Amino acid sequence: MSLRHAVLGLLAESPASGYDLMKLFNATLTNVWPATQSQVYGELTKLTHAGLVEVAAEGPRGRKEYTITGEGLEELRHWLTEVAPSGPVRHDGLLRVFFLGIITPLEAQTYLLQQAEGAARARAAYEHIDATAQWDEEMISVYGRIALEYGLRMSAAQEEWARWAAEEVTSAKARKASNLARAQHELARARQEESPRAERHREVTPHEEGTQEHGDRQARQQK
Repeated sequence: MSLRHAVLGLLAESPASGYDLMKLFNATLTNVWPATQSQVYGELTKLTHAGLVEVAAEGPRGRKEYTITGEGLEELRHWLTEVAPSGPVRHDGLLRVFFLGIITPLEAQTYLLQQAEGAARARAAYEHIDATAQWDEEMISVYGRIALEYGLRMSAAQEEWARWAAEEVTSAKARKASNLARAQHELARARQEESPRAERHREVTPHEEGTQEHGDRQARQQK
């Protein structure tokens, strides 16, 4: 998804000014695709130059009302039907889970419980939107409610998983894996510390160096 298509989608329902679009973003899309005022106004300028939207009316204090053009609607349809969605391929929070064995079970459990609390807060925010939004029969409202249901279900699933995982990291199996990883780390560190000492022992001592020089002189004299 891109900001371009978000703006086109909102204008596909009804003409709007930049100010109106910002209100719609904050009311409907902020949890999916947040945008700043400068980004929205900048995108409107780009879309106008590309012929995908046009100024339908102008008001006092430079207010402009934009509407989607036929080309813009065709671009939106193309994006909806022919462009595969690109979901997130990076998840910083989940990446950390792979390496929680490096820290103590208590630290790992604390991290996961924090994730559970974050998911619970997100779900509470979605529930507040659901309870306070003025749902009607317009497109953004009907389909926005469908999108909101995704947030409600995902946040509930994320909280359930995080609380389950918080128990798993204290299990005997997880502790054994963590102990093994730490033992391997300690062994590697011990080997690294031992290596410089071994190198120092292999250095030639002053006596050995003098003996070597004496032997070299004798060899040259014999020649």
